[in-house]
Amino acid sequence: MYQGSEGGPSLEIERNVARIRLNRPDRHNRFEPADIETMSAMLGNLALRTQARVLIVTARGQSFSSGFDLETLSGPRARECTAAFAALCDRIETMPIPTVCGINGNVYGGATDIALACDFRIGVQGCRLQMSPARLGIQYYHSGLRRYVERLGLTEAKRLFLTGEQVDTATMLRIGFLSEVSPSEELEARLSAIADALAQRSPKSLRGLKASLNAIARGLDDASAIDASFFESLASSDAKEGLNAWSERRPAKFADA
Repeated sequence: MYQGSEGGPSLEIERNVARIRLNRPDRHNRFEPADIETMSAMLGNLALRTQARVLIVTARGQSFSSGFDLETLSGPRARECTAAFAALCDRIETMPIPTVCGINGNVYGGATDIALACDFRIGVQGCRLQMSPARLGIQYYHSGLRRYVERLGLTEAKRLFLTGEQVDTATMLRIGFLSEVSPSEELEARLSAIADALAQRSPKSLRGLKASLNAIARGLDDASAIDASFFESLASSDAKEGLNAWSERRPAKFADA
């Protein structure tokens, strides 16, 4: 296990699954400047480790995160640190491996963007969401606004940002912020089940599919390049193994990407 500064995020890798956990439950896992640096370094390390096939992001305690440290927002490093936070969220979104966010409690402010940057978001029953820049007299960075509009649609993004309304679990699920809801006592088991299932898929296929889907969602896709990758994959060793495993009714054994 790798642990950053005291109370900072920790990184564990067990078999093919990496897990980053927020560790400031007494402060509702708010993000401090050191946490941003630590988590960014962890993500950079993971992107180079081909044996890590899935990333889970979750937290200790009763809250997922209260968001960015408000004291920093009013300090001399506000511009520097918020830019670093935006880059952290972008880095999560562009991680080559699938990412799963385990929302173990309430999620507020910038932490909602950490969650939206992940591919899957599993929330516990009773969790709530609130996004309050307008209540603080500030606006928001471009990529965070983009993720809200892409994931939730313009109407819901406007409702959450402009009104600062707190919404409940059912609403989070309905608008697409959550992929699914789990009883709190079953969250860890559900996260492990999803991660294990993803880890059994072809890592190369997952990376290519994720990159293509993200590009399509942002209108940055190259149809000919995506088609070329598809046709190339048909002759790959992964395709041979996958098709053989399917016909032999056994789990496929894919190599690391």
